[in-house]
Amino acid sequence: MTDHVQTVVAGAGVIGTAIARALAQAGHEVLVLEAEDSGRHHTSARNSQVIHAGIYYAPGSLKARLCVRGREMLYDFCRTHHVDHINCQKLIVATSDAQLAELETLCARGRANGAGDLRVIPGAEAKALEPGLACRGALVSPETGVVDASAFMHALQGEAEAAGADFALRAPLRRVTRTAEGFALDIADAHGTRLTCTNLVNAAGLGAWDVARAMDDPGIEIPVQNFVKACYFSLGGRPSPFERLIYPAPDAASLGVHSIRDTGGQVRFGPSVHYLDAPVIDYRNDVDAGPFYDAIRKFWPGLPDGALAPDTCGIRPRITPPGEPLADFMIRGPGDHGVAGLVHLFGMESPGLTSSMAVGEHVAAMLA
Repeated sequence: MTDHVQTVVAGAGVIGTAIARALAQAGHEVLVLEAEDSGRHHTSARNSQVIHAGIYYAPGSLKARLCVRGREMLYDFCRTHHVDHINCQKLIVATSDAQLAELETLCARGRANGAGDLRVIPGAEAKALEPGLACRGALVSPETGVVDASAFMHALQGEAEAAGADFALRAPLRRVTRTAEGFALDIADAHGTRLTCTNLVNAAGLGAWDVARAMDDPGIEIPVQNFVKACYFSLGGRPSPFERLIYPAPDAASLGVHSIRDTGGQVRFGPSVHYLDAPVIDYRNDVDAGPFYDAIRKFWPGLPDGALAPDTCGIRPRITPPGEPLADFMIRGPGDHGVAGLVHLFGMESPGLTSSMAVGEHVAAMLA
């Protein structure tokens, strides 16, 4: 006989784990299928680890709503579960007079989103906060912080398992067939497992396209697949020049090369933004450091020659083609496509980590 599970979540990254936790706590029988030997190999573990306030996103968008709600949930979760985090704040800086108006626009948008008590300050006040900084003005974000993403994911998984969710590793989906009762799954594990489920959540991140293509009928038009490589540089053990996160005024395609710190105080600069010609996984940091020096010195002119060392590299599951403004999260449930029990998530890049617990709530409501 084929085993039946009420709800299967494909993907054990931070989003899939948060969804599994929310569904299990809502009473679902949940099985999480993860293609790798851990959900911490890809996007969830290779990001800035920033807790975003919710400034950049269009008011009313999923990114705006889920980021703000997720930020509140994440801070509360970290406090109550003793997950290492720091509410270190962020400065978004204008390095030219022309960018000062952009800060006011960002401030208004962030306030509309509920991103906290934002304010724009003159360059002299920003320099008093961060003596190494050079800018004409800055937007202060008091709600921005950083989190130990790995510890957060461990704690989320622990709660999901405590609520009854099971996690199966090295269990990629080979084929998904629609049935009258839900879905029949063929799993490419060591045992060739087959099972059925009533609900299926595709939260596989970089593998979300593979899951959708494994379905005889995915229920939606699968979006264009773009993998974007994002590499960082560090100071090779030198102390951080800043206490706060420092971001430049953003452009349409990215937040720019910024200065971030982790919970231990180590600084990284990045990321690069490079669209890959094919959806391949390659985490070698082989980018030229020259553009990083140029970008960083716009707000930190004291960066010494030869100080940057290659650091981590990640790949983002992007649905936005090159040259286009970044798209909203793509979360499609039964109310969108009409297929009972099916939820697809695509383009779950930044602010995915911050939004993860709110995404869990959102998906659980779709399957209530």
